Amino acid sequence: MRVHYPRTPHLPWSPGATPDDVRAGDLSGLRGQEVVVTEKLDGENTTLYSDGMHARSLDSAHHPSRAWVKGLQGRIGPRLPAGWRLCGENVYARHSIAYQELDSWFYGFSVWDGDRCLDWDRTVAFLRGLGIPAPQVLWRGVFDERALRGLRLDTERQEGYVVRAVDGFAREEFAGRVAKWVRPRHVRTGTHWMHATVVPNGLGPAAALWSVRSGADPDVTALLAAVGIPVEDPALGRVADPASAEAGDVVPEDLARVAAAVAGRLDVIGRHGDARLAGVLAAALHSTPRAWLAARLVGPLGMRLARQVADLAGLHVALHRPYPDEERRAGLAHMAFAADLGVLHAVAAAVLTGRADGAAGQAREQVEWSALHAEDAGLLGPAPLESLRAGLREALSGLGAEAADRCWAEARDAWARGRVATAEEAVSATWRWRSGRFPRLVHLVGPSGSGKSTFAAGLPGIDAYLSLDDLRQARGSRADQRDNQEVLGEGLDRLDAALAAGGSVVWDATSLNKHQRSLVHAVARRRDALTTHAVVLAEEDELHRRNARRAHPVPSHVLAAQVRRFVPPYPGQAHRTWYVGASGTVEDADGALDGEQT
Repeated sequence: MRVHYPRTPHLPWSPGATPDDVRAGDLSGLRGQEVVVTEKLDGENTTLYSDGMHARSLDSAHHPSRAWVKGLQGRIGPRLPAGWRLCGENVYARHSIAYQELDSWFYGFSVWDGDRCLDWDRTVAFLRGLGIPAPQVLWRGVFDERALRGLRLDTERQEGYVVRAVDGFAREEFAGRVAKWVRPRHVRTGTHWMHATVVPNGLGPAAALWSVRSGADPDVTALLAAVGIPVEDPALGRVADPASAEAGDVVPEDLARVAAAVAGRLDVIGRHGDARLAGVLAAALHSTPRAWLAARLVGPLGMRLARQVADLAGLHVALHRPYPDEERRAGLAHMAFAADLGVLHAVAAAVLTGRADGAAGQAREQVEWSALHAEDAGLLGPAPLESLRAGLREALSGLGAEAADRCWAEARDAWARGRVATAEEAVSATWRWRSGRFPRLVHLVGPSGSGKSTFAAGLPGIDAYLSLDDLRQARGSRADQRDNQEVLGEGLDRLDAALAAGGSVVWDATSLNKHQRSLVHAVARRRDALTTHAVVLAEEDELHRRNARRAHPVPSHVLAAQVRRFVPPYPGQAHRTWYVGASGTVEDADGALDGEQT
């Protein structure tokens, strides 16, 4: 069944309304409601279904400007549930505004389940899962006419804005829940765009990312350029010219084959949106150092997706190696804390594409054997722990956040070891931590100058702050590394005493690798502490800039060595993990019962 998109009424102060337009005379459907204001794009209103599409007119005929969106519908249509439709703006053809930096030639702005429009947050999440961007959000909050009237747009480059209720609503409520502001004389061309030569609008770098999310074949050169890592970057050990390649070098043709291989595997197992993008990027960047990669990707991708790509790149090689079958299920289950195992196995298999040596053959056998074990254990789905989490969250509703997180950490570890399988069993197994009577440890992780101490200084309720630099300073010099073993021993003794007293403690040291962190963890386990890794990620250039401004900078070559040795912890190696970015705040987290699963 095809459905005509309703006409959007103009706000009373919209200067672009014509005598034929509908005006919103009553704003009571918006007043007192949380609303979101998005940019109104200069394109063609278009509705996509599982089996087709149309422009505003239900019988819209073929037009060259619609060909690209038809291809998009062919990719995402099978993923639309029966009875659902997706409405958005086709901005392939230039109308009155010449766009130069679009994320895509189609932006979605509403999703409908029959006659019900989904709420805005669910809409954005659903669109992202399909690989479709939403228009830019200009403002969000409780409806405030003064604030909306005060919005200032660049009317040479922006047509207007749309106000809609954040909550979902029925189709018959549309006129009271959605309204628009349009610039004066918004049509500024002499010839209607449909009767003129089609001139495509310009795409920006991020379009390559959205293309992969939506299911298109990856363009590796454009994809890596979009995240600021050109294929010829010497840091990656790759060369642009295959003729100059030496043994071990990876050339663009190799990357293209690997990316195509992983994309095909991800399509077979039904991974789209961010999961598909993460898998393709991880396969293309599989030989890149994980800490370097995570820090580099935060800017273009955001912290969550950046660390997921880096974790996939770091973990995939484990699937190439032999593993005792009696321990394989538990090992895979623990990996599931950090990565989507379906994506991880796709990456591990794809990076072997084109390799015919004996080692590659053995690695393929290991990946295939691992996938069989994972499938048999029910671990290849996108969220194998979600039913356990949902059941535990419901059972522990009302519990304090830290007690709930501790229960979740213990429950998922027990699940990985095969000791619990259901939420009911998890509830029974976690009773001892519900009181919240346990000490807390925040374990800072990151190179010198990354901002660990600055971040920790803003943490509330800290009873003890243990810094190895401070202990060295008390002995005469914070730069003196000769007594490191004694300093570490003194620090661990103080940590043990502070946790035994039942307080909240910060451990401030670089803790660059798993061995260094394990010494601290041993003390925390002995005192039954809730342990949180605070992983601070920053690019090397930024680390050197920050280090130069410190009161006690470390030598440049020492910092460079720290960066090379830095191996961040994976999710699940502490009860919780906080990821701290350049903002100095937690930009992503793992291990929270009320959080989102990796």
